[in-house]
Amino acid sequence: MSADKVIRLRVYLCFMGMCLFALAILAKGSMVIFKEGPGLKAYADSLYTDVEILQPERGNIYTEDGSLLSSSIPEFDIRLDLVAIPKDTFNKYINSLSSGLAKIMDNGKTTVDFRYELDAQKKKGSRYYLLARKVNYSQYLKIKELEPFAKGANKGGFMAEARIKRMNPFGILANRTVGIFRENAQNVGLEGAFNENLKGKDGRRIVRKIAGGTYMPIDGSEIDPINGKDLITTLDMNIQDVAENALMKQLEIDQAAYGTCIVMETKTGKIKALANLGRQEDGSYYEDKNYALLGIEPGSTCKVISLISLLNDNKLAIDNTINCGAGSYTIGRRRVTDSHRVGVVTVADALAQSSNIGFFKMIYGNYKDDKDAYINNLKKLHLDQPTGIEINGESKTNLNEKRIHDEEYLIGSMGYGYGLKITPMHLAMVYNAIANNGKMMKPYLVKEVKEYGQAIESYKPVVLNANAVSVNAVRDIKEAMHAVVERGTGKKLKNPYYSICGKTGTARVVDQGIKYSDRVYHASFIGFFPKENPQYTIAVVVRTSKGSRNYFGGQLALPVFQEVANRLYATHVKTPQTYVTTDSLHRTPELKKIQASQFSTIASALGMKTNNAATSGWLQSAKESSDRKWETEAVKFSNSQVPNVKGMGLRNAMTVLESRGLRVIPVGKGKVGAQSIEPGADIKEGQTITIHLG
Repeated sequence: MSADKVIRLRVYLCFMGMCLFALAILAKGSMVIFKEGPGLKAYADSLYTDVEILQPERGNIYTEDGSLLSSSIPEFDIRLDLVAIPKDTFNKYINSLSSGLAKIMDNGKTTVDFRYELDAQKKKGSRYYLLARKVNYSQYLKIKELEPFAKGANKGGFMAEARIKRMNPFGILANRTVGIFRENAQNVGLEGAFNENLKGKDGRRIVRKIAGGTYMPIDGSEIDPINGKDLITTLDMNIQDVAENALMKQLEIDQAAYGTCIVMETKTGKIKALANLGRQEDGSYYEDKNYALLGIEPGSTCKVISLISLLNDNKLAIDNTINCGAGSYTIGRRRVTDSHRVGVVTVADALAQSSNIGFFKMIYGNYKDDKDAYINNLKKLHLDQPTGIEINGESKTNLNEKRIHDEEYLIGSMGYGYGLKITPMHLAMVYNAIANNGKMMKPYLVKEVKEYGQAIESYKPVVLNANAVSVNAVRDIKEAMHAVVERGTGKKLKNPYYSICGKTGTARVVDQGIKYSDRVYHASFIGFFPKENPQYTIAVVVRTSKGSRNYFGGQLALPVFQEVANRLYATHVKTPQTYVTTDSLHRTPELKKIQASQFSTIASALGMKTNNAATSGWLQSAKESSDRKWETEAVKFSNSQVPNVKGMGLRNAMTVLESRGLRVIPVGKGKVGAQSIEPGADIKEGQTITIHLG
């Protein structure tokens, strides 16, 4: 082959190789563009972009009257990049900066302390120095405006790490009921039960990394978060405060293990207060568990439940007699005792004297051959299922349906509160049914769920059983429960101002870690008032410490009930006003001829007062229009001084004193004769005053 052909062949081969190489480049480029391109682009973007989660605002929790129970507030950790601050800028502002921090932080550090600290960190070259933790929003805004921080992160070195803190403005009050919100942990109380409503929905946006490592949001990429909904509860913090303080005081006096106090609105089943206090290792008390929802053997408070069964089934009448013996009764291997000799008494007095023997005999004698009938009566009172209250943690009840058939005398023991387990909330629900003329209401804690101020869910009173207690049984049981207060184990509650129906209870505890010999008791008192028109039901249960000297319901639970009931009667109970009008008089045939000018004579005869009867034509009850001495006495002293309440009635005295933030302990009956703190003395926060009536 000639040299010319060889050269031409080589040229052709090189050209073909170049063409093939070009085609390979085109093929690879096409593959990158059309196949690998989207993945590579996403990878490149991931190096410079990120998805930022936008946190929603968690909903607030309120009382029925609008007081804030739980809310989310921001708090910040403040860090400094002292390398980013030029030396001359740092030296220029170090004095004013240190002075400003000392004023804003108010944490005990002086201007000199801050100057020394910042100067040392500047020399050290700190780039992520923690200046302060948990700074509130107001402090954050003020610190951010200080020079050189106001110049931003790049020149001023100011960095803030934000987090959301859940705050309960009322502190310990209803803390366990409101609950706890924690990231990545189990929530309790209403915070846990209504988490889906409260938490809202996350938003998000895309941010791009720019020079200096800062991320900037990309316009149009935002998906706004949806804020959580607000919860409106049935709680009243004034009542809660009274219940919590009364319970705390009694627990501290007796060094009890724990206690609970439930206040329920009779007509609706609304829970107006729910106090739960447990003793801590250091001896203090805190809202650590929902004791109102823990199952207990109720003891003598269960006798009212037994009485409901007996009267609903017409097994006996309230005025029948029962031989309760001399304090001890033995049947087979079962021995039943009373704390004192009761003898032969009526059924009502067996309740008033809290006779275990009497109720053992009544339940065993009437239901030993038909035990299912007794169990079915308990089921009609919804004692075999949860109350349905909104918060989690309610214990299962135990009516021992199987054991009651296997053990001959267990049904008799159940008659006075042993051998079954129900919660204090169940007991409050049953007693409230008696107060509510036999209609059993579901206890509830949440009234509404709101979104941007508009109610999207409303919770109304729920009737569990419209005829839980028969009309005749209600009448008789009320009288028997009133006898408990008038002449029985609850007679310390008797007062001239309003009538109470209730029942004491004492039950020895045998459960996990507690032996019979440890002498641990549940002391309780449950009742409602006023008897004529019940408005509130209160249940108090206190668990004693081992070997406590005081363990009767009348010693531990009754004083708590008394303080709460007295405060409620003075401030919340609506008493009916008595009016006589010309219209009402003229509707009565015998009084048609009475003239308005004769109203003053009628008023005097009825012990009532008139308000210009000749012209306005109405009379008001003397009790309701009682002298307004307290109004004139109140203005004699400033709001920071103890007023003079001597000579006032209980209700007026408590109104005046509590309006100034004083805790009132009334002693005796009648009008105030003496007060433990002299009029004109300066009032201290949380101060207690005792008023002696007589």
